[in-house]
Amino acid sequence: MNHPFLSSTLRELQLFTRSWRFWTTFILVILIFVVSGPYGTFERMTLGIRFGYWLTVHAVTWAIAISLSITAEILLRNRLGHTLARMMIGSLVAALPIGFALGAIDFAFFGRWAEMETGFHRALFALPLCALFCLLTYTAMHRQIAEISAPALSVSPSPAEAPAASPVSQPEILARLKPQNRGAILRLSVEDHYTDVVTSRGHELVLLRFADALKELGPTPGLQVHRSHWVTDAHVETLKRDGGRLVLIMKDGTEIPVSRTYAEAVRSRFGDITS
Repeated sequence: MNHPFLSSTLRELQLFTRSWRFWTTFILVILIFVVSGPYGTFERMTLGIRFGYWLTVHAVTWAIAISLSITAEILLRNRLGHTLARMMIGSLVAALPIGFALGAIDFAFFGRWAEMETGFHRALFALPLCALFCLLTYTAMHRQIAEISAPALSVSPSPAEAPAASPVSQPEILARLKPQNRGAILRLSVEDHYTDVVTSRGHELVLLRFADALKELGPTPGLQVHRSHWVTDAHVETLKRDGGRLVLIMKDGTEIPVSRTYAEAVRSRFGDITS
């Protein structure tokens, strides 16, 4: 999937589907509604039906709200600087389709539309719930969202700041980092579904497969030394043997394991082994 908007949308949707914080919040909210039985559902429904009703309501409404929140979060990055503001706009817009969806769900469960006359009335009723949903989601997920939204927040240098000569090509992966973390790449490591990008100015987790991260390094001189680690040549201090395994010592003191698959290439690239 090469389209930037679709790629960004997919990455953020995956962020939600893989987050235990999101699913924990979702389940807790459903249980609260099932136990409390708001809007007369406690009196009108048995426990099983009440659970099915609120599970359906929240699954549909959260899916709509998440989709539109992510859409707004991506489309408005260049116009609004705060993630919560972008997500809130998407959530409030979601109130309209949610209003009609609530009517359809009531019709499916009760054989009649909700007491409010039209989908627009239900949309107005859903507005505060959408705002609450946005706040809950942002509270649980804002750090992860900020990590993967960083690429779109990069700012191109002004003509006055641009060098007179042709600019040196930068690794594509740097565009995914927050501006304050963009420096010389030192190493990459796998962290669950993320790639930890370590630079001379800091490090940052990027929601990107390790194989794809390696492709975005471009001509950066370095070597993959393990299925979970890549290092740049300039940051390697020495190669040593620790027991029965090879270990690269980086200039900042970090020890990077070398797997047998890459051992010969590592010895050829970085020289003799120290004790």
